[in-house]
Amino acid sequence: MQRTSISYSWRQPGAAREFSTGVSLHSHTCMSKETLDFLAKLGNEFGILRPIFTSRERFCREKRGIELDYARSYWTPPLTPRLAFDLERNQIEEGLQLAGLVSITDHDDIRAPQLLSSVPSARNIPVSVEWTTPYMESIFHLGIHNLPSATGSEWMSRFEAFTAAPSDEMLRDLLAELHALPNVLIIFNHPMWDLYKLGTARQLYCVNEFLSRNGQFIHAIELNGLRHWRENRLVRDLASKWNQLVISGGDRHGTEPNAVVNLTHATSFDEFVHEVRRERTSHVLFMPQYAEPWKHRILQSTLDAIRNYPDFPEGSKNWDDRVFHPDANGVIRPVSQIWPGDGRAPAYIRYILASVRLMGVRPVSTSLRFAWKDRKDLSAALGTAEQEMA
Repeated sequence: MQRTSISYSWRQPGAAREFSTGVSLHSHTCMSKETLDFLAKLGNEFGILRPIFTSRERFCREKRGIELDYARSYWTPPLTPRLAFDLERNQIEEGLQLAGLVSITDHDDIRAPQLLSSVPSARNIPVSVEWTTPYMESIFHLGIHNLPSATGSEWMSRFEAFTAAPSDEMLRDLLAELHALPNVLIIFNHPMWDLYKLGTARQLYCVNEFLSRNGQFIHAIELNGLRHWRENRLVRDLASKWNQLVISGGDRHGTEPNAVVNLTHATSFDEFVHEVRRERTSHVLFMPQYAEPWKHRILQSTLDAIRNYPDFPEGSKNWDDRVFHPDANGVIRPVSQIWPGDGRAPAYIRYILASVRLMGVRPVSTSLRFAWKDRKDLSAALGTAEQEMA
């Protein structure tokens, strides 16, 4: 028997009052490497983009001696671990007036929680990660929360070995071992996000195959704070089909705190895991920012990624310090160290960024937000109260 409730702060402003703790799951820091290889796939898929990609690839090869390598390139979010932790905790403690639990899940990296464990205010933070998990022709992201701190690095080595050479047997063994650890929480993050453009039907087929073989080791399926209403509805239906709990996952990469959190009476992360795994209970709360138009929120997240932050620590101040690419010798470096001449980004890149940033300036931003408003999505949300309780 399981029980899931879903609340919306704009419909039920007092939804959090009957709980004592809020939980922020799935957010990212500057330790998280965000791949750029999807750009190559977009260039191949959309004919209108291919000439632009080809032109830039030829320019870099002929003028700079650098082959554009999307697979090895990546960018990192702007917030340091401490800033990210404080952002998430403050939203819960100051906004909801609840005690706050925060689990940070950088991509394939546990340095953020390890560093934060030495900070008094964050010393109880769980060691968590978003594990990149190739499966069939897709790639899934699994939130692995609350790893034993003493063996966290060992687990990361095992995850890395699987990602480099995946096999069904190894995946099942790893998930079974994680499941056997009573305080570890395994969440299937944004399962219906078709990042590699397989098509909804094929993505769903891969997801169902994964769950048919490994679903017994999955403790909950994520409703994602940065994905669209339509996608989260598919996730809700998927969870119902597989008799799985749904759980929150903000997926924050920028400076907006997670748009969905969990509510609980647990006083520690271990207690929260027990509530999800043993009691099979999850109370999900969508925060006010999720009611904003999805395209507007994605734009704001993009602006956060390409914005400069003069007061941040070195390495996080400027956007081109947070984008990495192999140089002419194949060494991964910030692109700020690869630019030619005066070290400034090429003019065409500055022009593109200026155009995107203009979309975030009033009155342009206000007009776009109004144009993107979808009241039908907001009123329908994820369904009726009867559909949301199981």
